[in-house]
Amino acid sequence: MRLTVLLAALATAFPAVALAGPASDAVKFFYVPDVKFEADAKYRDRFTEPVTRLFDLNDQATRKNPDQVACIDFDPGLDAQDFDQKTVSKTLKVSEMVDGDTAQVVASFSLFPEGHDAQREMHWSLKKIDGKWRISDIASKTSDWTLSQLECLAGQDPE
Repeated sequence: MRLTVLLAALATAFPAVALAGPASDAVKFFYVPDVKFEADAKYRDRFTEPVTRLFDLNDQATRKNPDQVACIDFDPGLDAQDFDQKTVSKTLKVSEMVDGDTAQVVASFSLFPEGHDAQREMHWSLKKIDGKWRISDIASKTSDWTLSQLECLAGQDPE
């Protein structure tokens, strides 16, 4: 009985602001056990507007010029091209803040075992759609960019 009361007291004293949960799970999918490329079409169902617009333009650019690198030439979830999987997996820390059908998940990690420039802090914006968390944007606090704000001129049709 005391344990139940203690757990109930802790649950009310510490809301789900900084605890990992389902929204965090949607983000962790892209980091562990293996890093996955967010712009890959096979993961598109995990995303929603506004970031899917950039992905669509990236797909168009790839179809137009299959031998060239399209608009997204790095891994958005890592804010990098190169990384050490063991280090990313070992250092990954996530926290989430849920507000109804929206959530912010912060993922912090290191790309490599050494080097101060290897640290990353990524902010993932999510929306709950039909009961599932979908990623609407990714922002790098380390490099100060937001994925949905990046341009993809190669994927746009000339007017």
